[in-house]
Amino acid sequence: MKAMILFIGWCILFALCWPLALLALILLPVVWLLSLPLRLIGITVGAGFALVRAVLFLPARLLGWRAAT
Repeated sequence: MKAMILFIGWCILFALCWPLALLALILLPVVWLLSLPLRLIGITVGAGFALVRAVLFLPARLLGWRAAT
């Protein structure tokens, strides 16, 4: 659904201002490539926080504590 909305938005932009639409089409892969390291950093930081949380809650889990669901 997001891809269809993006495509329809691009078609509207192409009808209104085709040079800007072509520039967006060219720059989209470049922006995606530049954002990859930031995504990797985010995944790494999230995994680090999950590890710290698991280490901090380990004594409680060993004693039989369970989260209320």
